Amino acid sequence: MQSEKVTIAKRRAVGRLYDDACGTALALEFVGERWSLLIIRELMFGPRRFGQIKANLPGISANVLTQRLESLEAAGIVRRDILPPPASVPVYDLTPWGREAEVVVREMGRWAARSPLHDPFAFMSAASAMVSLRTLVDLDRAAGWRLTAAFRFPDDAFVARLGDGALAIRREEAEDAEVTFVGDTLALRHSFYGKRGTDGPGLLAISGDRAAAERFIDLFRLPEKIA
Repeated sequence: MQSEKVTIAKRRAVGRLYDDACGTALALEFVGERWSLLIIRELMFGPRRFGQIKANLPGISANVLTQRLESLEAAGIVRRDILPPPASVPVYDLTPWGREAEVVVREMGRWAARSPLHDPFAFMSAASAMVSLRTLVDLDRAAGWRLTAAFRFPDDAFVARLGDGALAIRREEAEDAEVTFVGDTLALRHSFYGKRGTDGPGLLAISGDRAAAERFIDLFRLPEKIA
């Protein structure tokens, strides 16, 4: 009985109770509030400071972001750490269980992108752009091919490693990249999804193996819209 009371208390701490045994109902208690899933998206590639999260979620207030982080932490999805000296500042990161939500974020994005209401050229954070690549890569066409590609945005950097039937992406600099893409997330979408080419106004700039870069870009397509 005591264990049951503790469980209910924890659930109330992270949101309303649906009184429904379905896992989907419980998932909505965890991430159903506005901004929660987008906060998870922003933490998908490693820890972020409060200000970094807020800067990539236009429209969220500091108060709401604080509330959502507290709820996600209470649910065991997010953890708060302190960076080692000399920084010694708090950062937020996903727990191992929280990181498993990536598949939810990706599949919801793929599903919603089929709507005619989806605007692929609205604001997009760097983390969101990387999630889109993980979501929309055609791994069947990439079978047997290995490539390390670096992405350098104005305020962020990532490395994508293609191989073994997967596209792994980390927030880091890479010295071993065969291809480097430089620009902002809008340029990425024009080059990767709009198929407008590279090295021009509003497009990604390329350094390294140009043929490999073009082959890599060709692996990505937006899903077809519903009728």
